[in-house]
Amino acid sequence: MTKTVFFTPIVNIVLCLHLFFALGSASLENWMSLGISGANYLSTETLLLGTTLPICQQITGLSRGQQKLCMLYTDHMKHVGRGARQGIAECQYQFQHQRWNCSTVDDSTVFGPILSISSKEAAFANGVTSAGVVYSIARGCRDGQLDSCGCSSTSRPQDMTEEWGWGGCGDNIHYGYKFSKNFIDIREHETREVSGSDSHGRQLMNIHNNEAGRRAVVKNMKVTCKCHGVSGSCSLVTCWHQLSNFRVVGDFLQKRYKSATRVKITRRGRLRVKSSRADIPTATDLVYLEPSPDYCMKNDSIGTFGTHGRTCHATARGSQNCQYMCCDRGHSSVSTVIQERCQCKFHWCCHVECQTCDQKVQMSVCH
Repeated sequence: MTKTVFFTPIVNIVLCLHLFFALGSASLENWMSLGISGANYLSTETLLLGTTLPICQQITGLSRGQQKLCMLYTDHMKHVGRGARQGIAECQYQFQHQRWNCSTVDDSTVFGPILSISSKEAAFANGVTSAGVVYSIARGCRDGQLDSCGCSSTSRPQDMTEEWGWGGCGDNIHYGYKFSKNFIDIREHETREVSGSDSHGRQLMNIHNNEAGRRAVVKNMKVTCKCHGVSGSCSLVTCWHQLSNFRVVGDFLQKRYKSATRVKITRRGRLRVKSSRADIPTATDLVYLEPSPDYCMKNDSIGTFGTHGRTCHATARGSQNCQYMCCDRGHSSVSTVIQERCQCKFHWCCHVECQTCDQKVQMSVCH
């Protein structure tokens, strides 16, 4: 005898809720989308048309906690988006000659499903975008663009010349660090994963790499000084704390990427180095849980684009070499025409006029 089971409306609602939260937890949406499309919602025109709440809810990729912070610090979101863009651009610069070149996709996942793999590349992407937010917020404070912060209040370095003055308006690294930590890490604390599970390990990995990115900015802060006086006499010197060029931060994190440490999650819910021969990572080191996927071939399921059609250099060494970039599939030499400035002339005073010339060049392209 076949027994038929009928679900009550309440059971159906519960099942729907379970499905909803399961889909939500599997979502690959990312706060970094602020750097691509989210800033459009935060333009002056949009803010004039509505209230803060609907604007923050329109930005895809934000967790509930991040939406609340967006509501409280709406003026910060433009700088968060700017920092994300800066981090993404730096990622693409650092990996332009690698098989994975930090390509983005046109949706709120930003990098596609590739970041769902707990690899070294995901570690770098999280670190450099976290660093970008610190950088942008700290600079926004200095420039007077944020209501809740101003110039840096960093104390005078002990080893600075006594005759030099400490002042000026420095980049507010302390506020930038604190806000970035609160905004980016809050999404990792919103869901309580089972201790020792793979998802818990990914949470801890993200938190560690976010911190590594922030510390990369702090570690590369510099003291900048300026002379004051009649006719360049430099009778008075004023110094302040300033951010280094973001390329310095990117280079710093690229070194950490190359020496990243593979870790594992323990039953007690802690990260531990996978190999007993590996050094224990510091707070500025990057960590990862899984080996990198094969970036040679296109794989839509994991979000790899492959290296077909990528340019390479037949005689170069390292990652730019065609044999490496093309994954031993071979390459072809093609002719193309590029435009560049030429026959430039200086006109008094004071501008330079150039013509645009076509130049035929040979390029090597992967099969």
